[in-house]
Amino acid sequence: MDSSSSTPAAAPRSRGVFCNRTLNLRSIKAVGYDMDYTLIDYVPEAWELRSYEHLRGDLVSQGWPLADVRFDADLVARGLVIDLELGNVVKANRFGYVKKVLHGTRPLDFDAQRETYSRTIVDLGQPRWVFLNTLFSLSEGSLYLQLVDLLDQGKLPVKFGYAELWRYLHARMDAAHMEGELKARIVAAPDKFVRADPETPLALMDQKAAGKKLMLITNSEWEYTQSMMSYAFDPHMPAGKKWRDLFDVVIIGASKPGFFLGRSPLFEVVSPDGLLRPAISGLREGGVFLGGSAAQVEKHLGLSGDEILYVGDHMWGDVHVSKSALRWRTALVLRELEREIVALDAFAETQRQLDLLMAEKEHLEARQSELRLQIQRKRQGYGPAPAQSIHKMDEESARVRALVTALDEKIGPMAQAAGEVGHRRWGPLMRAGNDKSHLARQMENYADVYTARVSNFLFCTPFSFLRSEKGSLPHDPSR
Repeated sequence: MDSSSSTPAAAPRSRGVFCNRTLNLRSIKAVGYDMDYTLIDYVPEAWELRSYEHLRGDLVSQGWPLADVRFDADLVARGLVIDLELGNVVKANRFGYVKKVLHGTRPLDFDAQRETYSRTIVDLGQPRWVFLNTLFSLSEGSLYLQLVDLLDQGKLPVKFGYAELWRYLHARMDAAHMEGELKARIVAAPDKFVRADPETPLALMDQKAAGKKLMLITNSEWEYTQSMMSYAFDPHMPAGKKWRDLFDVVIIGASKPGFFLGRSPLFEVVSPDGLLRPAISGLREGGVFLGGSAAQVEKHLGLSGDEILYVGDHMWGDVHVSKSALRWRTALVLRELEREIVALDAFAETQRQLDLLMAEKEHLEARQSELRLQIQRKRQGYGPAPAQSIHKMDEESARVRALVTALDEKIGPMAQAAGEVGHRRWGPLMRAGNDKSHLARQMENYADVYTARVSNFLFCTPFSFLRSEKGSLPHDPSR
């Protein structure tokens, strides 16, 4: 078994729980869960299409010329970065160097990209950059890039710069997520928007039976939470049990990431229709609450720091802040990872051939460089005298160049295909060229483990000791 994954050999690799930092699940006494795109697995194309159309309709009603604009689910992906200064979306590697760019919906060619970003480092601490943290970013990012095209053409009814356009769109999207109409349509037909995973309730039942306190901490409101959790969980619960029986505490309207950082008023939900009253005595077992803070959770549980694991899909709002502010253990859910691993496994033989060709090319390039140096020394009369004549070395150099050119013709299409695995436009989530992506760096920094879905915890059990692999360095012996 691969030490970076807790998954037994019988389970597909795509269902693995992958470990950045060693995590002993036996020492975890409480597990908190986000809901949307974590416990509830939405169909991104359907959910984001509905979200996109809702926002597009809102803008059309204000006179924006969007009649011919349609949702493109492949235009952006999680882990990309919006450049508010230039109206671009970029994919950066772990060091912040930009590797691929769209301006609006148009790709920048290599020369334009180099001219624009050769001296620029993506730093998420600067207001210029907006990280697309979650699958909820798909509709917003797609519409933004389409609006950049219209802005460049002078067709928008308002005078916005790229940054102002994003802020306006983001505010409207936040409002749309809060409005009843959008979520009411999803509640009315959950089968169109939710992929039910009957294994998820079982994974949580295992954890609860193993003595762990379970919490649901979501930004969604009570009516929506109740409807979604009932649809996804109740049919798969034991007779006489409902989803509420899984959780020691339910907190809705949590306003993450602020929930992890400060103190907000705490209210208890005291009726099925969401009636609230101040929770003067704090949290209590089995209750449903609105607001509050992580500090109140720790006080209620009598636990803190690495005794608590929080599981969510939002790189910033769920994982980064809970790790940085509280030192909770963290798990990031990357739903698209499952499909990507399947694609990578299917591409494995082509990748092996590509690696062999690249190794051959590196060998030839090394020989070509050696010949070039020997010719240089002989012509300028310094250093050890090469045994071959300049003429012979020139001939050999020409042969090597021809071999490299022939290799490049084979490598080119394979390298292009490798760059499209998982996503035809942006490639693998965790890669930017041959390097790790900016998303991979964020994940390594803040997510102790990551997986494609919560039910994958079934394969590692509540008692597993998840061990990270020994970190590799460029000078390590090859394996």
